Amino acid sequence: MTKKENNHASGKRKRAIARATLKPGDGKVKINNLSLDNYGSRIIRMRIQEPLLLARPISEKIDINVRVVGGGVMSQAEAIRLAIARALAQHTPSLKQVFLEYDRHLLIADVRRKETCKPNDSKARAKRQKSYR
Repeated sequence: MTKKENNHASGKRKRAIARATLKPGDGKVKINNLSLDNYGSRIIRMRIQEPLLLARPISEKIDINVRVVGGGVMSQAEAIRLAIARALAQHTPSLKQVFLEYDRHLLIADVRRKETCKPNDSKARAKRQKSYR
C-alpha cells in the first residue's frame, strides 16, 4: 500500500453517489454490505468488475468496501465503477494510463444530468401546441 493504509475515492453518476474504501486483504468486494456476487443483475456485476479485471494482480490483494446511495440501478453501477477505478488508480498510479486507454469514463465522471422542466410545460423539451382555427 501507499503511505496511507486505506485509500478513499468517490464517484458520481446522475443522482447516484458511491464512496469506495480500499484496504489490504484478499480480494473481497462488498457493496452496501453485500458481496459483489449477490449484488444486482449479471450485467451490472460485469460493469462493476471492469476496473477489477484490468487491475487483476493488484485487486486480488486488497478488499474494497463501497457505499452507494441515490439514483437508479445503472447509475449506481456506473458510480461504483468510477469510485473503484479512482481508488485503484490512487493506490497504484501506473493503472491510470491503463484505465484511460480502456475507457475514459473509468476515471472521469459523466457530467450529463436530467434536463429540467420549463415553466408552463409538462416535459423538458415539450412545446405548447398551437391551434389557429
